[in-house]
Amino acid sequence: MDQQATDIIVASQAALRQASALMVQYSFSIVGALILLIIGWVAATLLQRWSYEGLSRIRGFDETLARFFSGIVRYVVLILVLVMVLGQFGVQTASILAALGAAGLAVGLALQGTLQNIAAGIMLLVLRPFRVGEYIETSAVTGTVVEIGLFATELKTSDGLYRLAPNSTLWNVPITNFSRFPSRRHELTVTVPKGESIADTQEMLMNIVRSDSRVLLDPAPTTFVDSASNDSATVKLRYWAKSDNWFATTRDVTKALKSAFDERAVNVGDQSAQ
Repeated sequence: MDQQATDIIVASQAALRQASALMVQYSFSIVGALILLIIGWVAATLLQRWSYEGLSRIRGFDETLARFFSGIVRYVVLILVLVMVLGQFGVQTASILAALGAAGLAVGLALQGTLQNIAAGIMLLVLRPFRVGEYIETSAVTGTVVEIGLFATELKTSDGLYRLAPNSTLWNVPITNFSRFPSRRHELTVTVPKGESIADTQEMLMNIVRSDSRVLLDPAPTTFVDSASNDSATVKLRYWAKSDNWFATTRDVTKALKSAFDERAVNVGDQSAQ
């Protein structure tokens, strides 16, 4: 009986010593983990702020893209800190990284379409084929750009409708930007019937565009005979106007041209009657 009691006491003392050793060991690990978490959190916040400020100083760099990349920096640092904390408790970091890689692959496959839109949004923000306020046209969408996001682009159509286009549909197709350059060319085609003076028609066209102050002098307006046949000749007029008032200018020039032809027809009729 005395020997059994002695064995129990000895076993209890050994268990207490082992528990004390484990407590001391893990207390240091817990303290080290807390220190790593605090330092990592502060470092992630500072790196996010510095990366955002650095990217924002780059001329033409989009703010949405700067926030996106700075957020990635923050989360990458936090993940590394978490792996280091788990390593403090004896967890194999290689297996953790392998699990994270497998999880990232699974999420990437599940969100393939979404990631494609994000990648397209990043390319649109970096290369800038269009900006907010510009009028664009693709095979799928036409309108004025309201906002460029990481997933989709918001547009306003010419008839005042709201349109949301996934970025992947804008990145994989040719884009026509009507607002990128400060000026645009307009071309008018006039048919001159047989018996009418081509020179007079060309002079009339030049007088119309010269009388409109919105028509640019550089490049200068030009008119030329594009084609001719036994019955008629085709005369073309080309001129340039600023992009912001191009539509109004072309409509007014076309209207003035129609009025000039009507007046010319009346004058010709009066001379024939005499």
